[in-house]
This record gives sequence, C-alpha cells and structure tokens, in this order.
Amino acid sequence: MAEHEDRGGAATFRRPADAIDDAFARLNLIGDSPAFLAARRLVQRLAPCQAPVLVQGETGTGKELFARAVHYLSDRRGGPFIPVNCGAIPEALVESELFGHVRGAFTDARENREGLVAQARAGTLFLDELEALSPRGQVALLRFLQDQEYRPVGGRVVRGADVRVVGSTNAPLDALAAKGLYRHDLLFRLNVLVLELPPLRCRGDDAVLLAEAFLDRLARQYGRPAPRLHASAAAFLRTHAWPGNVRELENLMHREFLLADGPELALRGAPRCDDDPHPAHAGVDGPSLTVDTFSAAKARAVAAFERAYLAELLERAHGNVSLAARLAGKERSRLSKLIRKHGMSGAAFRCDADAAAAFAFRDRS
Repeated sequence: MAEHEDRGGAATFRRPADAIDDAFARLNLIGDSPAFLAARRLVQRLAPCQAPVLVQGETGTGKELFARAVHYLSDRRGGPFIPVNCGAIPEALVESELFGHVRGAFTDARENREGLVAQARAGTLFLDELEALSPRGQVALLRFLQDQEYRPVGGRVVRGADVRVVGSTNAPLDALAAKGLYRHDLLFRLNVLVLELPPLRCRGDDAVLLAEAFLDRLARQYGRPAPRLHASAAAFLRTHAWPGNVRELENLMHREFLLADGPELALRGAPRCDDDPHPAHAGVDGPSLTVDTFSAAKARAVAAFERAYLAELLERAHGNVSLAARLAGKERSRLSKLIRKHGMSGAAFRCDADAAAAFAFRDRS
C-alpha cells in the first residue's frame, strides 16, 4: 500500500478507496452538517482538476486544512505541499522568494537558490492570505499564472513550472479590487475554482463533534482521560457565535481541558450570555441609573466603536497594519496612531502559523 509523508513529517495518507475519509479525519476536518458536507463534496470535485483553487472563509474556518485536503486527494498527493504566507514576504524579495535567484543576482545572493515554485514541483503551492500580497507580488503572480513559466532573479533561462496553485483569503478580493487595492486581472486568474467555507456558527452540532475530537486528542497528548462534555457545555457550543470559528473552539477546549478537575467539562471559563452587568430592565428597587452628559456618552460610544472596529480590522489583516490601512481606506500613519491610542498593536493579532500547523497535523494515533 503506497503511502506519502508530508515534508514536515506531519501525517501519512493512504491512497486507496478510504483516502477521502482518512484525509479528512487526519486533518481534523470533522462534521456532518449540510454546510460542511457540501464543502467536502466540492473538495472531492475540485481535487482532480489542475486549475487554481481559491479557498475563501472567515478567520479560523480551516482554509489551510481544506487546501491540504485538495492536495492529498489529487494526483499530486505524492508531491510536496508548500505553504507560504503572502503577508510575510517582503515586497523587495517577492520574486526571489517565489522564483529563486542565481548567484550574484543581488548583494546577498552568494549562491543559487530555489524558490517556492521550484520547491513545490509536482505538488501544490499554497498561497495563504492572498489579500496581503503586495502590488509587486500581484504582478509577479499574475505573470506566472498566465504562462506557468518563471525565471529566477538574475537568470536568463525561462523555466516551466509543474505546480498547482491553491490560494486562500478571508477578505473579499472583489471588494478590494473595486477599491483599486487588488488587480482585477489577478482576481480573474485566481477565481477559477472557488471553495467557500462555512463559519462554525452555521454548522449546527459540528461544534460538539469537533469539541469531542479535540478533547480526545488532548487526552492522548497529555496522557489523561478525556472528560465528557456537560449538557450545559454542549448547549453553549451549539449556540455560541464563534467569531474565531474552529480556531477559537480549539483554543477554548485546550484551556478548559487543562483546567478541568473532574470527569465532566462544564466550560466554566466560557463567556455567558447572561453575564450582562447592566440588565436591560431594572425594577424600582434595582440599581439607580446614572446618566452621562451627551458629550461624555458620545465620546464613550465612539471609543467603543473604534476599539471594536480596530479589533475586527486587525483580526482580518492578521496584524498586518499596512493591509489593515488599505482595507480601512486610511493612511497607515493615521491608522497606527489610532491603534496606539487604544493601546493595541498588530503583533497581538498575529498567529504562529507554523506552530498551529504542527499542532494540527501531528499524528498522535
């Protein structure tokens, strides 16, 4: 039975008839809601094709996991899966990172170096956070997608590429293109096959299934018995809005597992809907109502709006202040000043993608 191990030593995938169930299970892509099953069926249809795939969805919906499923269910499963965060590529080095360079191409080019496209030969190149790709990077990617050819920086020979491109974004690229922040022609090249991932709040009981799977995995990791979900915990999982989607759920289960002190998990640290310190209806014997001046109330409301807006903006931009400024239509310096005003920073909204991937794909069976 032929097997393949991902370059990171993450997980082994079998080829035969059970490959679909095997791949989804090992990637923790678990669920039986209609929305999830529809996305799964679409993956099966897209995987055999060679055209680019654009995976869209909110932060934390598992875009890279679905991209890996596309790869492992395709004929390229025997090749590498190379992920790259577009927001982490310096604009001046984008061609070198993607296409490599030859010795002497620039000051620090002391030897020939393969780029990401060459590293993904016979496999899949996964471009995460496409919305953060710089204008220079957009031009380079467009040219490559048009011809499937590239030339290393400083090189003279044009090379053909044997690679499939899968990209992901949590920002509406069409809206960015309409504002002139993203190239329309690149969007058309990327927007061939689209996989739209449903948010967790639209997946019904999948939150409970995922929570149980996370608890089982954590039990194996820490060598402890897996606690059962209390009925109140299951009810919370079904009704919570999950703004951070599956990533938020995974982090919640990790925290609650470590703090659990019994056979049942009650989610004592989870936010509760009835924790409102200012009840909407207070009786005559309730707390007295203090009314601010109009100016004070307005200032407080504006500050709350700014904090909420900045938090959502930085979350969507994964802490990339330059991208956040483009999304907001503000100058970077002014947005940075507003961020500092509220004691926030872009660094707080960045996640360690490598660490998350290693945790997600480690095979603990």
